[in-house]
Amino acid sequence: MIQTELIIEFLSKKKIAVVGVSRKGDIPANHIFHKFKDAGYDVYPVNPHAEVVEGLTCYPDISSLPEKPEAVMLAGTPVVSEKVMQECLDNHVDLVWMHKGIGQGSYSPKADQLAGEKGITVIKNGCPMMFVGKVDPFHKVLKWIKKF
Repeated sequence: MIQTELIIEFLSKKKIAVVGVSRKGDIPANHIFHKFKDAGYDVYPVNPHAEVVEGLTCYPDISSLPEKPEAVMLAGTPVVSEKVMQECLDNHVDLVWMHKGIGQGSYSPKADQLAGEKGITVIKNGCPMMFVGKVDPFHKVLKWIKKF
């Protein structure tokens, strides 16, 4: 499948874990988390270094979630993506998006290779903020530049 078809499939899921949220708040992972939440998704914040993020329970890993997510959004560092991809495999999550707006983002070649070897479908580029709800001008331009 091409990336656009995978994005449509990802966005059709309703239970999504967002990895990389922070107590600091003003980072891409938190913005992505809120975008999904505001659009009506059941979203779970994941960060092993936070128990609560913005008043919500934050889970240390995919295994700790109260239910299996249908998809996982990786919005941390590439090193975190490598660790979490293994967690996705261990928890039978088969659809993962590695956030990549400008720069490297969360994309990890090692995580991508592991996913490919184990049958996990990966979106390797882009940001859900280019597709979910009302899209702001910056993300409209980014979507155009990335040719989605």
